[in-house]
Amino acid sequence: MNESRRNKAVGISKRKWLWLLLPLMILLIGGSFYGYQTYKTNQHLAAAKKTLTTFVKALNENEFDALPQLMTENSLTDNAYDDAQLVEKYQAIYTGIGAENYTADDLTVTKSNNSQTYDFSYTASMSTSLGELTALTYKGTISVDGTDALIEWSPEMIFPSMSGQDKVSITVDTATRGEILDRNNQPLAENGTLYQLGIIPGELGTGDEKTANIKAIAEQFNVTEETINTALSQSWVQDDYFVPLTIVDNTADLPTGASIQETTGRRYPLGEAAAQLIGYLGNVTAEDIENNPSLSSNSQIGRAGLEAAYDDTLRGENGGQITITDEEGTEKEVLLAKDRQDGADIQLTIDQEAQQIAFDALDGQAGATVVTEPKSGDLLVLASSPSYDPNLMTNGISQEAYEAYENDEKLPFISRFTTAYAPGSTFKTITSAIGLENSTIDPEQSMDISGLKWQKDSSWGDYYVTRVTEVASVNLQQALVYSDNIYMAQQTLAMGEDAFREGLSSLIFGEDLDLPFSMNAAQISNEDTFNSEILLADTGYGQGELLMNPIQQATTYSVFANQGKLVYPKLLLDAETKDKEVFKSDTIAQINDDLQAVVSDANGTAHTLASLGIPLAAKTGTAEIKDTQDEQGQENSFLFAFDSEDQGYLLLSMLDDREEGQSATKLAPDLLTYLAGKY
Repeated sequence: MNESRRNKAVGISKRKWLWLLLPLMILLIGGSFYGYQTYKTNQHLAAAKKTLTTFVKALNENEFDALPQLMTENSLTDNAYDDAQLVEKYQAIYTGIGAENYTADDLTVTKSNNSQTYDFSYTASMSTSLGELTALTYKGTISVDGTDALIEWSPEMIFPSMSGQDKVSITVDTATRGEILDRNNQPLAENGTLYQLGIIPGELGTGDEKTANIKAIAEQFNVTEETINTALSQSWVQDDYFVPLTIVDNTADLPTGASIQETTGRRYPLGEAAAQLIGYLGNVTAEDIENNPSLSSNSQIGRAGLEAAYDDTLRGENGGQITITDEEGTEKEVLLAKDRQDGADIQLTIDQEAQQIAFDALDGQAGATVVTEPKSGDLLVLASSPSYDPNLMTNGISQEAYEAYENDEKLPFISRFTTAYAPGSTFKTITSAIGLENSTIDPEQSMDISGLKWQKDSSWGDYYVTRVTEVASVNLQQALVYSDNIYMAQQTLAMGEDAFREGLSSLIFGEDLDLPFSMNAAQISNEDTFNSEILLADTGYGQGELLMNPIQQATTYSVFANQGKLVYPKLLLDAETKDKEVFKSDTIAQINDDLQAVVSDANGTAHTLASLGIPLAAKTGTAEIKDTQDEQGQENSFLFAFDSEDQGYLLLSMLDDREEGQSATKLAPDLLTYLAGKY
C-alpha cells in the first residue's frame, strides 16, 4: 500500500474512533452535569425540609420570635407585614385561642417546576381552650437560594382559609362546675361570688409615688411587691386595664391604684374543716394539657381530695366557637364549634354540721375523726387536723402562707383519716369476738394476773406486756373495762396464730375499699406469719405490726352496731350499701354489754362519757410508738363509740402523738351530743 493510501486509511480510522468517543464524552459530561444537578437538588430539598421542620417546631413550642427568620422578606412585605407584626399576629391568635401542642403529620416537600422553589404540604392539629382542632391542611412554597431556604409566607400559614388582615376570634361559653353537696344538700364546694383584687396601672402614678402605692397595696393585702411588679410587667398590660392579683375579702378602703371586681369562683364554706376531704382547684399546666388535650390553659382542675377524684364529673366541658373573620368582623369560617356541657353535682353522705363540730373538737391538735351511720355505711364525718384553707389554695395563696403550711411539723396537708396507725386497745373488741367465736375465751371465767407486767417465760428476754391497772382476777368484761393488755395477750396466745388469723381474715384486711381516696389496705403484720409469740401477743391488744386507718377501723367495728354484720363504708349518697356476715349475733351481744360497761362502770376508761346522759357503748385505746420498751414513746389516743340503743351512729376518733393531759375521749362530748340528737 502506497504512502498516500496508508495516510488516508489512518485518517479514516482516527475519525472513526473520534465518532465513537464523542457520544461517550457527551454521556460523561451529561452524567456529571446531571449528577451535580441531582446533588444540588438533594441539598436544596434537605434545606427546604429543615426549614419546614423548624417552622413546625417553633409553633409547637410557641417560639414565635423565631418565625421571621424562616420567611422571605418579600412575602411578608407583599402581605403588609413586617417581622414584629408577624410575631405579634401569631402571639395574639395562639394565646387568644389557648393553642397548645401544635403537631404536624405527613410533612411532604417536593421540587416544583421552578428550579428555585419547592412545594410543601402537611396536616396539623392543636389543642385549644375549646378542644382539638384537627385535619388542618397546609400547602405552600419554599424558595431556595444557595443554602438558604425560606418560606413564601401568607396568612394561610396561620389557618388555611385566612387571607389579608383576617382575624381569629374566640367566644367561650364557660361550663359551670358541678357542686359538692352534703347529705342535706348543703354546699361543701360551691360556685359563688368572689372579690378579685387588681391594679389599674395608670392610677399608680410614677416614680416614688408609684413605688409607695405598690408598697401600700402589698402591705394591706399580704402580697409581695415583687408579685405586683411581675403582674404589671406582663406584655398585655395597659394603663387602663384591670390587672388581677388575688382573691380578697371585699372592702371599700383601697389604696391608690387598687381595685376590686366581683367574679365567680370556687368557694369552700367549711374551709379548713373539710379541706383534706373536699380538696381544692388549681390552674391547668402544660403537663395537664399534654395528658388531657381537652383541657384549656385558662381553666382549673381538681388538685386534691374529691375535687381531683371526681374532676371529670364536676368539671364539665366549655362550649363556644373559634371563628375566622375579615377586618370588618364579618364571619368567614367557623374553625371549631362546641356546645357547653355543665358539670354534674355530687351529693355525699357527709353531714356538714357534724363535720364542722368534729373538726372544731380536735382543736388544732393532730388527729382525725370518722363517723358513720353503721347500718347503711354512710360516712357522716371525715375530719383531719390540723388543716389548711382550700379557699386560699384555689383562689391565690401567698408564698409565705404556703411555706407556713409546708413547714408545719403537724403536717396539715396530710389526710389523717386515710393514714394507717396501730389501732391500740380499741382492737381488743375484735380479739374478744374471735376468742368467743372459737371458744378459747369464756366470758365468765376469770384469769389470775399478778402485777403490772407479764411475760410468758424467760424466752422473751427482757420483753414484758404491761397494763395500767392492777386487778388480781380479770374476766372478759373487766379486761375491756380496765383495758387489760395482759389478759388480751394471754387469750391471744391461747387461741394461737392460726385461729386468730382465720378470724381476722373474715374482716377487711388486705381489701381495697371502694372509696375515692388513696390509702393502703389494712394489714395484720408485715409478713404472712408473726414469726414470734411476742408479735402474736402484741397484735391481740392492737399493737405489733397491725396497721389500720380510721376509716378501716370504723368499718371493722361496724360489726358491733350490726349484730355481727360488717357494713362497708360509702361516700356517695346514692351508692349501694354492701355488707357481709362476720360474727354471730350472740358473740356481738356479749361484747356490746361489756362495751356499755366501759362507759357505765366507774372504773371504765370511757366513764367520763356517762355524764352526757346518752346511751353509749365505747372502747378507748392508746397505741405507743417507741424504739425500746423502756423509753417514753409517742402515744396515739383512740376512742371507738356508738349508739348502744338504736345504733344510729358510730364514731372513731384519734389523736396523733397526743398532747399531755389530752385524749380522744376528752374531745368527743360535743360531737357525741350532736349525733345522739340527730341520728
